[in-house]
Amino acid sequence: MKKSVCTAIAAAMMGLACGAASADALHPKIGFSIDDLRVERWARDRDYFTAAAEQLGAKVFVQSADASEQRQIAQIENLIARGVDVLVIVPFNATVLNNAIREAKKSHIKVISYDRLVLGADIDAYISFDNKQVGEMQAQALVGLKPTGNYYLLGGAPTDNNAKLLREGQMQVLQPLVDKGAIKIVGKQWVKDWSASQAMAIVENALTANGNKIDAIVASNDGTAGGAIQALNAQKLSGKVPVSGQDADLAAVKRVLAGSQSMTVYKPLKLLATEAARMSVQLVRNEKPAYNAQYDNGFKQVNTLLLKPISLTRSNLGLLVTDGFYTQAQLAGK
Repeated sequence: MKKSVCTAIAAAMMGLACGAASADALHPKIGFSIDDLRVERWARDRDYFTAAAEQLGAKVFVQSADASEQRQIAQIENLIARGVDVLVIVPFNATVLNNAIREAKKSHIKVISYDRLVLGADIDAYISFDNKQVGEMQAQALVGLKPTGNYYLLGGAPTDNNAKLLREGQMQVLQPLVDKGAIKIVGKQWVKDWSASQAMAIVENALTANGNKIDAIVASNDGTAGGAIQALNAQKLSGKVPVSGQDADLAAVKRVLAGSQSMTVYKPLKLLATEAARMSVQLVRNEKPAYNAQYDNGFKQVNTLLLKPISLTRSNLGLLVTDGFYTQAQLAGK
């Protein structure tokens, strides 16, 4: 009994010596700063992350910026003042957090970029799915359905580095077909805040400008896909023009079942959140996470853990039930 108590105390002291000045290696305090909890997927991330972190002995303090960069900066400053040992950040604007993160580092707080890469700042780690691969999956699915014709590229938020990674992946697939003359990109636009209503307006304008002659829409997530499909539906083109997506939002999965959306990309959020919680605790305890990549965020080469996404069409949507992401009743709309 005495030996185990001593071991625990030694582990805690090692965390204090090597990590944050106030770090509690046995019971770390984690600040989770989330872009916008009003979005369905982030609420899932919060719940999975909190459950996994608490199982590891950590306490989690969650803040939602509600799509405001000023609010997120203020909340990060508040979490620093509360003496957290680790900050896990889903940035609303990836480019404006350098000062807040500099303050965190002065307080010896570890900083993890969650799902979206924080740019230009001294972060300790990044965890996400391979977003370039997601973009490749989106484009490849549409090319399989429409190997020729007019394509429209509906990007994500220009403030989100993931949107640019998705576009890189999409163009990896599309550019050779553009060069061959099989595909013509008739327009492309970023969608502020990943807004479904703005995506709808953009596609309405694109359809008007092209006399409805758009053969495929590479939408970068399920929200923008939903807006695009609304615009297509108004022109009686829903189900005729393939549309990609990502996140496996329930509304999008139902559209895939109905045939109005061609695919979505499932990113097992429980895996992401669980691995991020483990990484948070490992950093406080001065253990090395299982990194498998590095990303340049403009400040440094950031140690990164990339997880594998899964392309979903109507044929393999059952995976969401197997994984416990949805019930069969939810997919059936009950």
